[in-house]
Amino acid sequence: MRRQACLLQLLLTWCFLAAGSRRDKKTCKVVFSQQDLKKRLTPLQYHVTQEKGTESAFEGEFTYHNAHGVYKCVVCGTPLFKSETKFDSSSGWPSFYDVIASDTITLTDDYSFGMHRVETSCSQCGAHLGHIFDDGPRPTGKRYCINSASLSFESADMNQPREGSISSTSVQADKTEL
Repeated sequence: MRRQACLLQLLLTWCFLAAGSRRDKKTCKVVFSQQDLKKRLTPLQYHVTQEKGTESAFEGEFTYHNAHGVYKCVVCGTPLFKSETKFDSSSGWPSFYDVIASDTITLTDDYSFGMHRVETSCSQCGAHLGHIFDDGPRPTGKRYCINSASLSFESADMNQPREGSISSTSVQADKTEL
């Protein structure tokens, strides 16, 4: 009986590993062609946002970033996080305890790597951002663990936008499905 339980657990783990998260980008409000994204994004940005990749810990552009402003989706320019909600979680990735608006992030169960996590993605374009955990600081207790490669930054000083930032008016969606 115990052997059957172990085999069942192994089978379920394999199914979850193969399944990953189940977000369908066809339902997103903004859709870009893969060709457009490969032209606009770096290989790492494409891998993280479109293939649900993860950048190396402690190596992301915004891991130790402390400027005042807004972090946006690198794909579509949607404002996601204010710098005031960023904190040092010592996890190796930029961490935030709250989003600008609850409707900017979509949460999806993620069973990849044989465990359950909650994936965060941009609600506008479906770009993979990272994951959310319940070990953040007050007032929310949340830790949005986000890949730098999925973000751009707009400085609070509007006269000096950070290099690589995308304004929401500069992006035009190509309605071709991915």
